[in-house]
Amino acid sequence: MSARNRVRGLAKLLPEWAWNRTKRRPMTSYNPAKETDGRDAHTASAYTVFDYDATTFVEKKLPDQHACHPYLDSGKITWINVDGLNKNEIEKLCNHYGIHQLVLEDILSIGQRAKMDEIDNVIFCLLPMLYYNDDTGQVETEQVSIVLGKNFVISFQEDPQRDVFDPVRERIKTANSKLRHRQADYLCYSLIDTIVDSYFHVIDKVNERIERLEDTLLLQKERAALEKISILRREIILIRRSISPVRDLVNGFLFSENPLLDERHDKYYKDVLDHITQANEYVENHREMVMNLQDLSMSQINLRMNEVMKVFTLLATLMAPATVIGGIFGMNFDVIPLAHQKDGFYITVAIMLVVPLVMMIWFKRKGWF
Repeated sequence: MSARNRVRGLAKLLPEWAWNRTKRRPMTSYNPAKETDGRDAHTASAYTVFDYDATTFVEKKLPDQHACHPYLDSGKITWINVDGLNKNEIEKLCNHYGIHQLVLEDILSIGQRAKMDEIDNVIFCLLPMLYYNDDTGQVETEQVSIVLGKNFVISFQEDPQRDVFDPVRERIKTANSKLRHRQADYLCYSLIDTIVDSYFHVIDKVNERIERLEDTLLLQKERAALEKISILRREIILIRRSISPVRDLVNGFLFSENPLLDERHDKYYKDVLDHITQANEYVENHREMVMNLQDLSMSQINLRMNEVMKVFTLLATLMAPATVIGGIFGMNFDVIPLAHQKDGFYITVAIMLVVPLVMMIWFKRKGWF
């Protein structure tokens, strides 16, 4: 069976195992030496603003980046969420809000490692948002950049169609929520915390796949185990590579002495640190489980091979006496036992059948099969 047909057969087993080798994701997706940043200058960005304080809030869809300018000095806490990154528009927005050129380059660069920087009068952090695609079983990533300034937070997302920030939006709309009574750094914490919590949904989905594959392997009903294990390993490597640096990002907030961060909120960042540490431990456990599944699969393959070789060896051994007897009585000599007797042929055939039977009984008593 060709490799292409084998992959097609694998894709029919379960939708989550559908896999196209021609669309395999690269393990390294960021190269600072490339001149292009991968952004489409013709794609317009979408802007959503939440402007709130303890008593009031306003939610608006803004037509362009120019409409975001008045919120720099609104006197309230402002969250501007940018969906889709148009290079020209993002440059103008960052220039108006005093965001450094290095931060702008990081916002527009795809596939970077999670990190946290303090540049000029803002705090910048970048981390991945993970999604689990139920149709393909793939873990999909989206880079999210968050800029914290005095009384404002700006978040930049690649995909305008989805995010995990709905819980934060609902808390802003709730009059008595803690978010409405805190400063902008608490909003920044809330966005990071929501992203980190969403990792556990993806981890749970991958864990379910590992457990199902483990069950089928233990029942010895899996014929495409190595292919599935290879798929799972790539997904786990992607998750591990994405979320592992987030721990350093959260530590950056904990140890920062920037005046934009309120010391009262350190305990909340410690809680996020606990969550991301636990998520990393889960991913490491899943990585070990997949390695164990690979060893189990290889052991089962070797066991099946040994069973097949045992059967072939047994058949060859049982046929050996008949081959020897047939060879002796087939020699071209005049004096051969039973050669000139009436029942000589039948006696010879009987000996050929009885000897393997006796050998089988003896092998069985020895416990060789």
